[in-house]
Amino acid sequence: MPSNDARTLLQTAVPTAVAGAVAVAVSAGVAGGKGAIGALVATLVVVLFMGIGLVVLQRTARSLPQLFQAMGLMLYTTQLLLLFVFVAAFKDTTMFNPKAFAITLVALTLVWIGAQTRAHMKAKILYVEPESDKAEKPKNTGSKS
Repeated sequence: MPSNDARTLLQTAVPTAVAGAVAVAVSAGVAGGKGAIGALVATLVVVLFMGIGLVVLQRTARSLPQLFQAMGLMLYTTQLLLLFVFVAAFKDTTMFNPKAFAITLVALTLVWIGAQTRAHMKAKILYVEPESDKAEKPKNTGSKS
């Protein structure tokens, strides 16, 4: 993974993990141990889903740049649908507090998107390859007659 891609992943995953730790603490205080477990599971789901999506999107941008925008829209739509599926699948669970899970899932998804937006805005990505200072003139390889 190129350093710019790793930097973007780091700049999005760290704020999400920190917000997840805060959500675990708040959920533990509000809903007890089951709330903390729900927030922890939501944190893992968001970091895993969004992290995999970011890696897939970066690889697509590198190998198939013409599909980047369509792939990004499809990827985010799929991620949001999968997150809704997770919320629906675990709404009646007794393993953890489903409200803490759902609230943390939505909040961390927003944190991830905000951090990713910030990381992309701060990244210095060249849109055009600059001309080199040592512009060489093409050599005449043909015969001089």
